[in-house]
Amino acid sequence: MAIIEVNHLTKEYQLGHLTSLKDTALNTLRRLTFQPIQERENFKALDDVNFHIEEGEVVGIIGHNGAGKSTLLKHLANISKPTKGNVVIRGSIAPLIEVGAGVNPELTGRENIFLNGSILGIPKKTIQKKLDEIIDFSELEQFIDTPVKRYSSGMTVKLGFSIATSLDADILIIDEVLAVGDLAFQRKCFNKMEDMIIHQGKTVLLVSHNIRQIERICKRVLLMDHGKIVADGKPAEICGLFYAQNDEKIKEQSHQSFNSARKQHSDEIELVTIEMVNEHGDPIESINTCQNIAFHLNFKVNTILENPNFGFGIHTTDFLYLATEITESEFKDKILHPGQYTLEINIPSFPLLPGIFSVRVGVEAGKIARNIFYEEGVLNFQVSSSNIERTQSMTEGFINLNGKWRFLDNNGQKTKCIGELKD
Repeated sequence: MAIIEVNHLTKEYQLGHLTSLKDTALNTLRRLTFQPIQERENFKALDDVNFHIEEGEVVGIIGHNGAGKSTLLKHLANISKPTKGNVVIRGSIAPLIEVGAGVNPELTGRENIFLNGSILGIPKKTIQKKLDEIIDFSELEQFIDTPVKRYSSGMTVKLGFSIATSLDADILIIDEVLAVGDLAFQRKCFNKMEDMIIHQGKTVLLVSHNIRQIERICKRVLLMDHGKIVADGKPAEICGLFYAQNDEKIKEQSHQSFNSARKQHSDEIELVTIEMVNEHGDPIESINTCQNIAFHLNFKVNTILENPNFGFGIHTTDFLYLATEITESEFKDKILHPGQYTLEINIPSFPLLPGIFSVRVGVEAGKIARNIFYEEGVLNFQVSSSNIERTQSMTEGFINLNGKWRFLDNNGQKTKCIGELKD
């Protein structure tokens, strides 16, 4: 029997501002006199959602902002009530849905530990035994007897996660809140979750925009869109579908706008165009892993540039820098006169695995190098492969090493395998 059942779950909200007491009275009068009133539009945050989760399953929930993920978790944690349908939970739940959820700000950290334990039906003696373990994990020994309202958001998350993962609830529900904590504590939290999953067999529901972590931790993934579950299956399959949706959205945005997250421009130089070309010089919009390609950067130089130094880099769409090439030695002690130029960078056997990536460009000039141009996301491009799946590349890394394998004997000489497998 499933530990969680969600049956035809629907949640509707009314859009628009709350009406004043006067408007409410007037609308009541209009209804009594059968006059039309202006109804506020209904919005379905959840739209007939159905799924079951078995005990011990680790399920990721992904989707774009506004897809209904957090609303769904609030219904599973019994924080919100549905408009239609129902949720059946067979077991105790430890929810960590938003900063401060389940934590009383007026009570101290220590008092909140006992409060949450009693809500889960855990005897006081059992909580007392786990108290030191919870406080130690939270890293809040110095502040454990301070009211939570004086905690920072990161401290509140540490306390909430420590309580939720230490009090032996049957089901752990975690929203994106872990992004609030510092990096060291995030790593600690993921190690804790993996221990609960592998060694304790807990049922875990995890909402995150970190798809790499979803793929690593979860055995099943639900993809939500506009309040509906549009896909449910294995992480590689569902995350691949989500990647494809994001790839299309990124490409669409790149055609609509040339803006980037970070810019630094001057009147000394302008980047007019940038394009990718194949080994025949033909413009291309996507690349195959290990393909020979080049990037053409067309600049307009408006003043004499001494010691120009051009930089070219590639980053992920979430701004993880992957590679950088600079021209420092090539143009040292040179002068670039005003005019229009095309700078070409050739990349043989392009090494990146499938995904969507972006280009960043920078220019320095002068005897004391000055930044005169910098821009990220000037070009978004897609890398594909005939034999490597999008999700496979995200779990195995970004770079194709193109390694060559061989066996050596104890003397360092090439050797053959012991024998061949026979039928």
